[in-house]
Amino acid sequence: MPKVVALTLFFLLAACGVETAGTTATTVTIKKNEIEAGQKTMERAKEKIEDAVQQTQRGAEKEEDNK
Repeated sequence: MPKVVALTLFFLLAACGVETAGTTATTVTIKKNEIEAGQKTMERAKEKIEDAVQQTQRGAEKEEDNK
């Protein structure tokens, strides 16, 4: 009888560990996706900033040419 109880407790605890591992894997995947989305957003923002700088430079060059 004690062996049955011990085995039952073992499998219950093992099942909790599997669930925890699954939850951890899901959390890691979600965080990875968040990081990738943040990197894409940062890259788009960088491109927009570079475009704005170029437009400002072009505008300044046109002003300089008109003088």
